[in-house]
Amino acid sequence: MPDIIYILEMIGVVAFAISGMIVARQKNMDPVGVFTIGFVTALGGGTLRDLMMDNHPLYWIKHQEQPILILSMAVVFSYSGLAGRIRESRIVFPDAIGLGVFSILGAQLALDLGHSWFIASLLGVMTGTFGGALRDTLCNEVPFIFRKDQIYASISFAGCWLYFLCQWLLASESLALTIGLLFIVIARMAAVRFDIRLQRDHHG
Repeated sequence: MPDIIYILEMIGVVAFAISGMIVARQKNMDPVGVFTIGFVTALGGGTLRDLMMDNHPLYWIKHQEQPILILSMAVVFSYSGLAGRIRESRIVFPDAIGLGVFSILGAQLALDLGHSWFIASLLGVMTGTFGGALRDTLCNEVPFIFRKDQIYASISFAGCWLYFLCQWLLASESLALTIGLLFIVIARMAAVRFDIRLQRDHHG
């Protein structure tokens, strides 16, 4: 199981870093900017989670391969024509993967440290959404989590609770993790595709 967790963590890092770098290139940032935005998007949520739970050393300090990977990706993104051909709308899928992976893993770590389901779900949401919020703020965009036309944090919250319930009912950590992760990714993609939102403007 720890190997699966590590693989998922790396998938989440790559997915969120890609989403950050796409936006950074759209904003015509130099390689340092591309790396910075990729870094805070991929590792910002986990850093906040570790700081709030006093979990030291921070995950990415213990696993230096993560910032090294992000640096390598930033070089490729900056000096290849790849990023220029990717539209900003393309960040939705990698962002959804990052949201799913980090929400569930953040919630799981909180459970492992003895926190309640409710506190673990809040920490899961923070882990899943904070990196993207930093990306959008630094790139002068309204973060997904605060946009009325986006359903985002609530999907993360629901996915964490689905993970807890599946873990309790199915007694299978890996199956519960898979179900929670797939729910968040699919629900996020569906929300964007079908314009599902928590609140709509009423014009009367």
